Amino acid sequence: MALNVLAFTFGIMGNIISFIVFLAPVPTFVRICKKKSIEGFQSLPYVSALFSAMLWIYYALQKDGSGFLLITINAVGCFIETIYIILFITYANKKARISTLKVLGLLNFLGFAAIILVCELLTKKSNREKVLGGICVGFSVCVFAAPLSIMRVVIRTKSVEFMPFSLSLFLTLSAITWLFYGLAIKDFYVALPNILGAFLGAVQMILYIIFKYYKAPKVDDTEKPKTVQDHSIDMVKLASTTPVSGDMTVHPQTHAGDLEGQMEKKVTNQIQT
Repeated sequence: MALNVLAFTFGIMGNIISFIVFLAPVPTFVRICKKKSIEGFQSLPYVSALFSAMLWIYYALQKDGSGFLLITINAVGCFIETIYIILFITYANKKARISTLKVLGLLNFLGFAAIILVCELLTKKSNREKVLGGICVGFSVCVFAAPLSIMRVVIRTKSVEFMPFSLSLFLTLSAITWLFYGLAIKDFYVALPNILGAFLGAVQMILYIIFKYYKAPKVDDTEKPKTVQDHSIDMVKLASTTPVSGDMTVHPQTHAGDLEGQMEKKVTNQIQT
């Protein structure tokens, strides 16, 4: 009885925190709507989150009523993520729009339909939960690993502009809560992927703290002119102290009048001699 109360408590907490997680990108889409541009944001996290929610609903339906708390939050998630994807496609450029539609079609429609067909036609009801659980675990790992692309951008650009701290925080809290929920109901498939989710969420928060206050070293603008000036002074001193040979002496230019006077003096001296 106590275990059921504990499971119910963590399930309710998981629903609340996950709902906050689903709402965390709202400021991002407010910004996108205002600027009418997706800027550097990507659609993969929202498309994969939608697919993950669809999978967990299908998995919870195999649990004979014990997966009710999984169904409630993931149904809300499907609705919210669909709105995000519609907004993203609306304001995306042509290349990003086509890419998003391709991934959406291949993953959320063809991929999900293929999983349903395989599970319904090729597996027995007794084994269906295990097969679906394995698929959910595998894809949940991919969902938790999806922010790795954003983390790579943060490390490369040393900017946390496209990795909000609030989203990383609530993702971590959500993963921890669902981890304890899975342990409480003794569901390995629910607990396992959230271990990775809690770890990656913590890494994201650490990166945010590091690069939020990162400042690139500034180059002193006065250093270069000062160096050039010092070299110029040295060159002037060098030129002033260098002896100039007689062969290199430059005589002032002689004007035409002075030249005629010199010629007359020379002729006069010759006559006198």
